[in-house]
Amino acid sequence: MREDYIKQAAAKITDPNVLINLVSLRVKQLKRGNRPLVESLEKLSPEDTALREIIEEKISYETIGT
Repeated sequence: MREDYIKQAAAKITDPNVLINLVSLRVKQLKRGNRPLVESLEKLSPEDTALREIIEEKISYETIGT
């Protein structure tokens, strides 16, 4: 994974556990054939694609109250 993407995504989602879980879930979806929500001129790994989607606010999350 690209370090710059990780830093930018961490600025959007400050809780590292939530970030890891969201990226993991999205990577599974991409590997199953879901289409990326971002376009890129370069070939991105599923992990980098998920991070770019978070950076560009194409995907979000909702927490359930405790």
